Amino acid sequence: MLRIKEFRMKLIPLIADNWKMDGGVAFGVVPKSIWSRKHEADENNMIKITTRCLLITHNDKRILVDVGLGDKRTEKYYAVRYREPGISILNSLKEAGFSANDITDVIFTHLHDDHVGAATRINENGEVECVFENADYWVSRAHWDWATNPNKREGAAFFKDNLLPLSYGGRLHLLEDGDQPFDQITLKVFNGHTRGQLIPCIHTPKQTVVYMGDLLPGQSHIPVPFIPSVDIEPLISLSEKEIFLNEAVENQYILFFGHDADIECCTVMNSEKGVVPDQSFKLNQIEL
Repeated sequence: MLRIKEFRMKLIPLIADNWKMDGGVAFGVVPKSIWSRKHEADENNMIKITTRCLLITHNDKRILVDVGLGDKRTEKYYAVRYREPGISILNSLKEAGFSANDITDVIFTHLHDDHVGAATRINENGEVECVFENADYWVSRAHWDWATNPNKREGAAFFKDNLLPLSYGGRLHLLEDGDQPFDQITLKVFNGHTRGQLIPCIHTPKQTVVYMGDLLPGQSHIPVPFIPSVDIEPLISLSEKEIFLNEAVENQYILFFGHDADIECCTVMNSEKGVVPDQSFKLNQIEL
């Protein structure tokens, strides 16, 4: 008798950091009078941000998407980000029943410090080492080239001690546009926020879950003009968002947000105002 292999995939959200960002940076040219309807700013105009990673367990793979800030920088560096103490990707992995050594693969959407910093640490000898010792690392070649030769606009977001240790030992894989190394995961490339950002689309029997990275940091960024001021090519971001959101409506994607402090996931629908959020929920509330 033919046996159909059981589909075994779990998607586990993990909080790597809770921190704050200037609301003007988060929403670019959109005025505070509009974005403040959804986000309360403190006396320094800072709004709550999270770094929400995703652990994908599939058969013998344990794939982590993005890892958070880590702790290699100075206290001053983290203080201006108002980072909440006691939260880290390693603590979140432990709470979920995993350790760093369990991770087989790390997909980096891109290599800004808040997405890659926790992949390396300074050991007791003062040397920088990889945290996920058994993992292969995946990033687009276009973005690796971009990050290792940084432009002046993004230079402060890229650090050599985040990047170079990943290239040791032959476990760094640079993906060309169209390369698809994982079963049930489609990696799409976007260039507005930064060159060569990878956005993973995870296909389960019932849903497609899209880890939004910085293509759509949160639900409030769904309106097409709501583009962070840190995007290097805002007009490209605008075009990419519009195309993606129409695709998301047509295919009923679940959008999983990496930076929304309040909303983990949502679906989208068409309206007279364009594409808008439909239902908001946590990933564990739906059947995958």
